[in-house]
Amino acid sequence: MSIIERITEAGDRMASRFVTVDEVAELETFDDEAVLALIADATDARKAADVLISAASSIVARRSDRAFGQAGLAQRKGHRTPTALVQHITGQSRGHVFRSVQTGEDLRDAAARRSPVPASSAGAAVVADAWHKSLTDALTDGALTNAQYDAIRRSLGEPPVDRYQDVDPASLQAAWYRAATMLIDEAAVSAIEDLRAAARTARDRLDPIGVSLRFDERYENRSFRVWIDETGQHNARLRFDDEAGAWVQTVLSAAMRRRRGPRFVPASGALEDAAPDVACPAEVGIEDERSKEQIQYDSLIAILRTGAAADPDQAFGDRQPGIRIVSTVGPGGEAATVGANAYLEDGGQALPASIVEKYLCDAGWVDITVDSSGNPLDVGREKRLFTAKQRTALRIRDGGCLWPGCPEPPSHCEAHHSEHWAEHRGRTDVDLGVMLCMFHHLRLHNQGWKITRRDGSFWLHPPPNERGGTGGPLIRLITKAPGRFAAA
Repeated sequence: MSIIERITEAGDRMASRFVTVDEVAELETFDDEAVLALIADATDARKAADVLISAASSIVARRSDRAFGQAGLAQRKGHRTPTALVQHITGQSRGHVFRSVQTGEDLRDAAARRSPVPASSAGAAVVADAWHKSLTDALTDGALTNAQYDAIRRSLGEPPVDRYQDVDPASLQAAWYRAATMLIDEAAVSAIEDLRAAARTARDRLDPIGVSLRFDERYENRSFRVWIDETGQHNARLRFDDEAGAWVQTVLSAAMRRRRGPRFVPASGALEDAAPDVACPAEVGIEDERSKEQIQYDSLIAILRTGAAADPDQAFGDRQPGIRIVSTVGPGGEAATVGANAYLEDGGQALPASIVEKYLCDAGWVDITVDSSGNPLDVGREKRLFTAKQRTALRIRDGGCLWPGCPEPPSHCEAHHSEHWAEHRGRTDVDLGVMLCMFHHLRLHNQGWKITRRDGSFWLHPPPNERGGTGGPLIRLITKAPGRFAAA
C-alpha cells in the first residue's frame, strides 16, 4: 500500500465515525473503544504523513544548499536556513526538523540503493543494504514512527567495519540486520526512551571495542557547573560519566523505592470514600508531600553532607556502591571477566574491561552456573520461593519486568511462577520463573492474565472476555537483557 493510500484509508475510517461537523464536541459521545480506535486511525495517518514531510524536508534542504547562495529555496522565501523554512511551515522545533531532514536523506539513499547494480557487485550491495532497508521499509510501511526510526537508526549506528579488519564486512552487516529486525519487533511495545536504550545496548554487544571508546568519550564530557539566576535561585548542571551515573541512579532508585508500585483507592477514586479502618497504601504518598525531584535532591544533599562531615580516612573506599556488574563466563566455567566487557544489571549499559577489573579488585565476583539451555539453579519443589541466586539469574536473563512496555529495571521486580505454585503445582525453577514489577505482578494475579512458556519463549495470555472466550491474541514477552543481542 502506498503512503497516500494509507493516509486516505485512515482518513476515511476517521470520517466514518462522525455524523456532525463539530468533531471535538462529538468525541464526548464516543465509547472507550471508539476513542481508542480514533487515536489509532489518526496515528496511522500521521505516521504516513510524517514520512512524506521528512522526504519533502530533505528536498528543501538540498535545494537550499549554500552553493546556491541567494537563489536557494529557503533564501528566496526569506529564511536563512532550510530548517527555519520548514519550522515556519510545520511549527515544529529545530531539533525535530533537523531529525526529519536526516530521515528524509536516509529514505532518499535507500531509494538510490534500490536502483540496479552491476551483477558482479549485486551480492555485496544487497548485504550492505539489508539493515538500512529493514528500517526504511518499516518506516514507509507504518511499522515504525519517525521517532522510533530515528531512535534505532541513530543509536544503533553504522557497522564499524574499519575497527574489525579481521572480520568479514558481510558478517558485520548481517549482525546489524538481525539487531535491527529485533528492535523493529520491540518497537511495538517499547517507549521511545527504552527503544533508544535497547539500540545502544545492541550496538555495545556487537561492537565491544567501541565500548571503551564511547566510555572514554563520555568520561571526557563529564562536567559540573553551578550558577545563580536573576531571581537568586542556585542552579546546577551535571553531566555524569557512565560509572558515576550508575552509582547515582542506584542511590536515587533506593530513595524512591517506597513511592513505587500501585496505589490502591476505592472504585470511586476518592480517598475520602475509603473505610476508616482500611489501610490504604496511597496514604504513604500523602505523608510525604515532596515531589519526586525534591526527594531525589534531598537524598543527594544528605549524601554530600554526610560525606563532607565523615572521617576522611573512612568516608571513601570502605564500601562499594550497590551496583551489580554482569559478565559472561566461558563454556569451560573460567572467569572470563578480566579483559572482557560487561554490563550493568539495571539498565544494561556496557562497561569497558578496565572498570570491570577495578571492581574485581575491590569487590570480587560471584559465579553463576547455567545449563546448556541457559537455565541456572533449578531447585524443584523443595522451596516455595525463588532463592537469592535464582533471582539473580532471573534478573540477568530477563533484564527487568517482562510485561510489554514496562521500563522497570531488575531491582524493582519480583519473581513470578509461570506455573502457579498452588494452582498448577508449579516448580520453583528458573526456566519457569518470570521477572515482573509489583504493579504488573498484581495485575496478572488479580485480573486473570496468565504467562506460559513454549518453545523457549514466554507468552502473555489476556484474561478471558465476558463470554468466557479468548480475551485477545497471545503476546510474546521479550527479554530486556543485553544478552539478547549476543546471537546477532
